[in-house]
Amino acid sequence: MAQTQWWQRGIFYQVYPRSFQDTNDDGIGDLDGIRARLDYLVALGIDAVWISPIFPSPMADFGYDVADYCGIDPMFGDLEAFDRLIEEAHARRLKIVLDFVPNHTSDQHSWFAESRASRENPRRDWYIWRDPAPDGGPPNNWMSNFGGPAWTYDPASGQYYYHAFLNQQPDLNWRNPQVRAAMHDVLRFWMARGVDGFRVDVIWHLMKDADFRDNPPNPEYGPGDPDIRRFLQTRSTDQPDVHAIIAELRGVIDEYEDRVLIGEIYLPIDRLVTYYGENLEGAHLPFNFQLIHASWSAPRLAELIADYDAAVPEGGWPNWVLGNHDQPRIASRIGARRARVAAMLLLTLRGTPTMYYGDEIGMENVPIATEDAHDPWEKNEPGLGLGRDPERTPMQWDASPNAGFTNGRPWLPLAADFTTRNVAVQLEQPASLLGLYRELIALRRDHPVLHAGTYRKITALGDVLVFLRESAEECVLVALNLAGTAQDDIPLPPGTYGRVLLSTESDRPRQERVEGHLSLRPNEGVIVSLDARG
Repeated sequence: MAQTQWWQRGIFYQVYPRSFQDTNDDGIGDLDGIRARLDYLVALGIDAVWISPIFPSPMADFGYDVADYCGIDPMFGDLEAFDRLIEEAHARRLKIVLDFVPNHTSDQHSWFAESRASRENPRRDWYIWRDPAPDGGPPNNWMSNFGGPAWTYDPASGQYYYHAFLNQQPDLNWRNPQVRAAMHDVLRFWMARGVDGFRVDVIWHLMKDADFRDNPPNPEYGPGDPDIRRFLQTRSTDQPDVHAIIAELRGVIDEYEDRVLIGEIYLPIDRLVTYYGENLEGAHLPFNFQLIHASWSAPRLAELIADYDAAVPEGGWPNWVLGNHDQPRIASRIGARRARVAAMLLLTLRGTPTMYYGDEIGMENVPIATEDAHDPWEKNEPGLGLGRDPERTPMQWDASPNAGFTNGRPWLPLAADFTTRNVAVQLEQPASLLGLYRELIALRRDHPVLHAGTYRKITALGDVLVFLRESAEECVLVALNLAGTAQDDIPLPPGTYGRVLLSTESDRPRQERVEGHLSLRPNEGVIVSLDARG
């Protein structure tokens, strides 16, 4: 365990920069705002800050439409502000991880302007262009993730270009070695400035079927489903040759010491783990989103945790996530009380956890009417509840106007409860969710078995999930009551007794001795250090 890397020992914290801290009163967060809150992150106990896109962009998809990979959008600051952030983060022993968006650019990127200028342009093949189908329509049935066909017709050249997302986000052609070389240089540019790694957006999209065959129909598609579910994306994503592309990216990462490559991958476990690479030459951490989509029941969680833990290849490192900028907040999905138990689950599973800003204070989705939506997915397919604005609202720092986020008008509305649910209030309440997160993180740091020990499921008794974290030095039992009723007579392993290290309920005494069995109150989680009876 002593030989683990920082990205194995550490805890990642995702910052959505538009919503973290504004310092110039325009209602949008910025790099200086992140820098101003570094001490808060240090006190929380996290190790690495993952920052969603900050590159120059028309903001059609809020930075995921990149117009220049080697710059900073003025709304966030400039390269000098970024360098200051890196310097001050590193001085506090915090790592900085950037969002890298290699699958597509903005249609305002100079590369695309050249590509669409003519069929003969040297950069024409940097993007994916195809002739119309015989009927003049799109080349195949591929759908955009944001609704409608994934092809847009260009009258000037008489061809369609492919975009997995908005038509303002044309996909790059990763079969072109010049594209790959240019993107490798982007990684080098940022690592030379001190960036500690990258979270790669939609990494499983990078390669498409070479023959552009139709996707098969989805037999589970039904009324009320978004367009993207009409077909199974077996041709437009997750192609076998994507792994060679990722291995090249990893090779560039490995040119620099102590860096990490994280891949965003929404796939079943058996496909997800292939992104470690056949010989672990792929992503260090293929993002594991199983907890985001799982039903909140002990048997289901026990099954998926065991399946994932068993599927991670030998030498690979697991990771866990409860939420991100694309998913409803955990407190809204399962409720405020159970969010405490979810925090304990996240921070006691084997592998690297990633937190989403505001989850540590229990921020919930903020209702936003369709007519007030900023998110392009909600605008393109209104009424289906697809909008991601509710989980992207400003961080709630204190009870002052606009929650201490801005002196201007915030770009998204604040939660109605921000005066009572905020960092300042919870720092004064040891029993708060923020207090629990800080205790869990400190405990994880003091007990390496919690991040690097083996995982062994004991049982799922009704709605109680019980597992062991074990190493040569220590054995810890984690018992999580996912039910709203008390659960008694949860047996300890034979021949052991325990002492409580931490409960999600603050009035449970530390070092309380437990023998024979454990009792849990409704929605209570407990971490118990086990010893053999002498």
